[in-house]
Amino acid sequence: MGGVWERLVRSVKTAFGATLKTPQKPEVLATLMTEVECIINSRPLTHVSLDHNDDEALTPNHFLIGSSSGYQPLGEFGVFNFSLKKRWHLSQHLADLFWKRWLKEYLPSLTRRTKWLVPVKPLEVDDIVIIADERMPRNLWPKGIVVRKMLGKDGQCRVVDI
Repeated sequence: MGGVWERLVRSVKTAFGATLKTPQKPEVLATLMTEVECIINSRPLTHVSLDHNDDEALTPNHFLIGSSSGYQPLGEFGVFNFSLKKRWHLSQHLADLFWKRWLKEYLPSLTRRTKWLVPVKPLEVDDIVIIADERMPRNLWPKGIVVRKMLGKDGQCRVVDI
């Protein structure tokens, strides 16, 4: 009965195990846990519609803070709190590492793996897609709308314009 959240706990533990190689100060861990909480709570709870006219899928963050990403602008640091700034940067670095590992663990679970066994609907014009961009900050990958699709020699959609 608790398989859904047990799987979520396991993926978080796996990502933490890969991210935290050395012991950290409590402040760094507290900040990291806050970032991880935001990452996990931005996952969709409902069906993600491919129609760009539909509302975005509900996430736990919608109920907790009113938006899906939970992104907050970065604060400013003065000269007097260098140690806090250094710890904050460390926790942000660890959160970035966690984000990369989380993507490897969680995003593949969202995709359908039955395409070799069962026909799957190919991408169509006006479908919504996530644009994976490693240069973008974590949790802020943009969404795109398919405007044109190109078929391969086998008649399957191989490339799309966004």
